[in-house]
Amino acid sequence: MNTPTNLFKQALQNQQPQIGLWMGLASAYTAEICALAGFDWLVIDGEHAPNDLRSIQAQLQTLAAYPGSHPVCRVPVGETSLIKQYLDLGAQNILVPMVDTPEQAAQLVQAMRYPQDDGQGGVRGMAGARASRWGHDPDYFKRANQEVCLLVQVESRLALQNLDAIAATPGVDGVFIGPADLSASMGHVGNAAHPEVQAAIADAIATPDRAMAAQYLQLGALFVAVGLDTQILMRQTTDLAAHFKAAAAPTPPSKGSTY
Repeated sequence: MNTPTNLFKQALQNQQPQIGLWMGLASAYTAEICALAGFDWLVIDGEHAPNDLRSIQAQLQTLAAYPGSHPVCRVPVGETSLIKQYLDLGAQNILVPMVDTPEQAAQLVQAMRYPQDDGQGGVRGMAGARASRWGHDPDYFKRANQEVCLLVQVESRLALQNLDAIAATPGVDGVFIGPADLSASMGHVGNAAHPEVQAAIADAIATPDRAMAAQYLQLGALFVAVGLDTQILMRQTTDLAAHFKAAAAPTPPSKGSTY
């Protein structure tokens, strides 16, 4: 066996738009449903969803059967030890929230990479875990650095000011704009649609809203989220219940009716 090529990272490098879905239900069962939908990538959310290392592993194992939908694992915070655990589970694509400076981005690059003989590597600890198929991929430790993909989230005024420098940090493969936290940082809590927020996002490009996602794809965005599984479930179940409750509601008697 050889370490698999990271086709998601390759697609980003080749400037191919990648359409994805956020997954917050923390379930391998629903992850399989999402994979069958045909998205290019699926975020396994470790920041805001009730995921732990075991549930993340289960979802990674499930998605491995559907190589067309690439898992992207969001860590709750950009700590070296936590990133190491996610990578050892077999995650190739890591998304880190709340990255504000290029110095922080550079530290994350180091956390993603093994030390190398040429001194150009990082600080990732060595272990024969699931990532190397417990040693069945003999070239894993040599190839892992080139196959892992680091995506960072820009979610504050400070991060926007440093956006160009963060994006230019060697080893950062992509930047994702977090509209909810960005709106809060800009003084518009809960209002990601505020013109000031949208102007900032349009300048940097990325959002999970369907109409806006289409707009940003036209502007050249490559890594675009078009939905969230919990939102889809919430909206569809709410609409379904409301539709049939309205249909089943008794018709009020007309004026003048007698019984």
